[in-house]
Amino acid sequence: MYYIGLDVHKKTISYTIKLADGTVHREGVVNATRTSLDDWIARLPQPWTAALEATLFTGWIYDHLLPHAASVKVAHPLMLRAIAASKKKNDRVDAGKIADLLRANLLPECYLGPTAIRERRRTLRYRNLLVRQSVQMKNKMAGLLMETGATYNKQKLHQKRYFAQLVRNSAELPAALKPLLKIGRETVERAATTEKALLRALQQDPVLQARVERLTAIPGIGPVTALSWALEIGEGSRFTSLKHAVSYCGLCSGENSSAGVRKRSPISKQRNKHLQTVLIEAAKLAPRWNRDLALLHDKEVARGNRNRATLAVARKLVAYLLAVDRREKPFQGGKKQAPAMAA
Repeated sequence: MYYIGLDVHKKTISYTIKLADGTVHREGVVNATRTSLDDWIARLPQPWTAALEATLFTGWIYDHLLPHAASVKVAHPLMLRAIAASKKKNDRVDAGKIADLLRANLLPECYLGPTAIRERRRTLRYRNLLVRQSVQMKNKMAGLLMETGATYNKQKLHQKRYFAQLVRNSAELPAALKPLLKIGRETVERAATTEKALLRALQQDPVLQARVERLTAIPGIGPVTALSWALEIGEGSRFTSLKHAVSYCGLCSGENSSAGVRKRSPISKQRNKHLQTVLIEAAKLAPRWNRDLALLHDKEVARGNRNRATLAVARKLVAYLLAVDRREKPFQGGKKQAPAMAA
């Protein structure tokens, strides 16, 4: 078996090929294009296995190499940096260290979901970007009105009819401001139309439809939360326990214990930030739909910390989502309350 370490960059990929005893078979650089990789693969000794660090470019390279290799592994960047830290650092050295960790079976692997999931996750994250940009534009429009001292109804500002009347009839608006407000309104409407179309397409996707229907049966879980869970975690079987899932979602703090003294640190930054954001937002609305969650929230609030109450509800939602995903059966339990907006 030949062990290949890859140091991936935007335009080039540095590689080191080693034998099982650590002997360097070949080193070099190849262009980060599919054509160049095909030529490089054709000249590789057989059989071979490769490893590369998780970066923005890892996905397509992984998919391109996998059919030709005995296996391809992806290394966790933070753990890899801690293990392979040294005084001398360059692309050739980095590729060699990855190859050494691979052949010694010490590579800190990270999960890379199936191609179908990653493609749909890209669509969901693009939809989330449109939502954030729409909110930014709404805030900018309100800021323009405040800069000019214009009087407006904050609750109705982004309603289509009220906004049209405000721009047309308000005597407080400078003439130069009206075109900017119209452009902002058009941007918001265009973004809203696009993000709804993307969300609808994901909900109706045959790969996700059955799974999303099971997850949305949980009281308090709406389509956005269900899609975020399904696409961000990939496969529920990857988690060995509920604690592992909660940690991945960034809903628990780190721990630093020594000599019998236990210290809890703030919530770790090593988490899936997309899933963390969605789950926390869902936890703020879910108690309206699920009495069990409402009781849990009230119990934590009684202790005097509303933020901890939200985190407790979010962790319970993770337990529900993980259980439904593992069993592949509709949710059983949880009493639904009066209708409200699901997260």
